[in-house]
Amino acid sequence: MATAEFSGSPAEFSGSLVAIVSPFRDGALDLDAFTGLLEWHLESGTSGIVVCGTTGEAATLHFEEKEQLTRRAVEVCGGKIPVIAGTGTNATWSTEQLTRAAAGWGIDGLLVVTPYYNKPTQEGLFRHFEVAVRAGGGCPVILYDVPGRTGVTIAEPTIHRLAKLPGVVALKDATHDVERAARLVAETPLTILSGDDALTPAIMDVGGKGVISVAANMVPAGMARLCAEHADGTAGATREQLAPLFVAEFVESNPIPAKFALAHMGRITNELRLPLVPLAPEHEDTVLAALRTADAI
Repeated sequence: MATAEFSGSPAEFSGSLVAIVSPFRDGALDLDAFTGLLEWHLESGTSGIVVCGTTGEAATLHFEEKEQLTRRAVEVCGGKIPVIAGTGTNATWSTEQLTRAAAGWGIDGLLVVTPYYNKPTQEGLFRHFEVAVRAGGGCPVILYDVPGRTGVTIAEPTIHRLAKLPGVVALKDATHDVERAARLVAETPLTILSGDDALTPAIMDVGGKGVISVAANMVPAGMARLCAEHADGTAGATREQLAPLFVAEFVESNPIPAKFALAHMGRITNELRLPLVPLAPEHEDTVLAALRTADAI
């Protein structure tokens, strides 16, 4: 099969990029609610949309649903802010297939996660990403390193190798290692993006450019403000205001708390796909208190 050629223009990945939830209603995608979320992000200063990522429950989405969500994001946000599609799976063949398709959907970038469950070697990781980059046909690729979810991390020498591949432009770093992020900023041409809201200030302070954020689902303007403050060195009280939310969004597996919060805010229904289930009642007050502190409700 021929490799798709990316026809878009390079985009800058910086600031607050939302790892957007995938709204459901009665078991199906709720595209009307999704459109409302996209419009809200445009109004609120979000710097980019990451669709079909971890927070978007990508592992439970059918191929056709991923296409629907991605095309809707491009329809609403294309040409205004970057749209990035999550195309990584734990099988190289399906990553290749999805990446090749997504490159033709009008997106600005690809987010490719390390293969989960398989626990490949570093050589296996390199070859997996190499296939994905080739399948993207020039579409900018963001590597996604989240060992807490996948059971494997990209070693620094492997990141250096990957950074030499044409098209690899950024790393979403969810390793919680700020010192490593600082080294990668200094030693590679990659844009480093935080994969953890709470570490966004620290990673930006060592040269990172922003975050792919869970919290931006609930407080898009607040996360945009936080990133702007750290980008220009005028960090204010935003970090303290949002800190309780950075904890509350993980009282249960993401995106369980985020969907509860958005439902309480009247933006989606509180529906997830098994094996995820709605937030346990004993955690509801914690999430609501954090939303109040963040001025989200």
